[in-house]
Amino acid sequence: MPGAYAGFVRNPVGKKLAAQLGLPRPVRLRRYAADAPLVDGPVLVGGHGEAPVAARVRSLLSAEGVEAVDEVAAGHRVGAVVADLTAVETPSDLEALRALVAPALKGLQPSGRMVVVGRLPEEAAGFAQSAARRALEGITRSIGKELRAGATANLVLVADDADANADATIRFLLSGRSAYVDGQVVRVGAGAPTEPEDWRAPLAGKVAVVTGAARGIGASIADVLARDGATVVCVDVPAAGDALARTANRVGGTALQVDVTSEDAGRRILDHATGRHGGLDIVVHNAGITRDKLLANMDGSRWASVLDVNLGSVLRMNEVLLGDDGIREGGHVVLVSSIAGIAGNRGQTNYAASKAGVIGLVDALSADDGLRRRGITVNAVAPGFIETEMTANVPFATREVGRLLNSLSQGGLPVDVAETIAWFSQDANAGVTGNVVRVCGQSLLGA
Repeated sequence: MPGAYAGFVRNPVGKKLAAQLGLPRPVRLRRYAADAPLVDGPVLVGGHGEAPVAARVRSLLSAEGVEAVDEVAAGHRVGAVVADLTAVETPSDLEALRALVAPALKGLQPSGRMVVVGRLPEEAAGFAQSAARRALEGITRSIGKELRAGATANLVLVADDADANADATIRFLLSGRSAYVDGQVVRVGAGAPTEPEDWRAPLAGKVAVVTGAARGIGASIADVLARDGATVVCVDVPAAGDALARTANRVGGTALQVDVTSEDAGRRILDHATGRHGGLDIVVHNAGITRDKLLANMDGSRWASVLDVNLGSVLRMNEVLLGDDGIREGGHVVLVSSIAGIAGNRGQTNYAASKAGVIGLVDALSADDGLRRRGITVNAVAPGFIETEMTANVPFATREVGRLLNSLSQGGLPVDVAETIAWFSQDANAGVTGNVVRVCGQSLLGA
């Protein structure tokens, strides 16, 4: 769904003018297709010192039939670069990253991938190592803002002795599934990941619940979870019954009409999932509303309704869904926050409060000892400017600016949010919990 600006710079006159003036030129992003390779072209793999994760990446690429190279020959291009900096000790060791990455940037293909791998700064052995590890975030985010033609850069921080848990994350960031994930940091910790038999169906045999599934991002989440093998319970309000039924029929799942703010919503969802499908493995809290007004003009009902739908309902449903008879061991909970919950947004104090509260909930739930003992992961996505019916109604000038205020110079698609949620929902990501990943093309807001 290209905007007016994108359409202009794609025609011959606009393309020439954009080149002369150095204007951004959005390109069509590489997105996931079942028959497409993990990466288009060879992958440059290197690092500093022993670089243990680099060795795992080479094995992963070999299994996918993708060539791993140690250097970029003159005149050749690569589809991605993976830099393993897990062994850095001091800031001077960061030269290894510059030496590997800098010569490769001009040879990175359109929609290429840059993945930097490091260790958690809080686990460092001393001040110098902590500083060097933290420096990787600044480097990676800056690289993301230098890349062009739909290429992205992301950082994976892996806890000590958790290298095996990083494979699924690196796979996601190299693939077309992460098209609109840029400038992000993913933390990988302890866990017991289980790789799927088929990476084209990583959710096979799972039962997922998606609230707000009738249309927009929620419907796309249902589509992608089902594509990846899950049986999906599609939940939305009775007023959206017809659209909800269409979504459920399309994905081969079931529809449940329930208002998430009702006191019995959690129990009805759980009873439906267990009664119709035998259990519950994945919960996606997507339902949400906006009631925008400047705070000076906002009445109590607008404030309360947004907080209740977007946050209060999640707390109430979780009392049942996360109970002992709820989501099964090794399950996954994914919440939908927003960049507004990170950066704030004019006229959206109620919405920003609710979405920041979602992030606080992720922090608390992911640290809960009971959920950790059961192997349940809790993460969130924070979408930026996504092309939906809601953003289509935004005033023209505001909409065009919103599309351009990110490193990829375009709005994302609902499928981009859905792909990230599906990745969080994989058993191969048992070590990924407590993360909030912005699906925003590295938005300049909240960076």
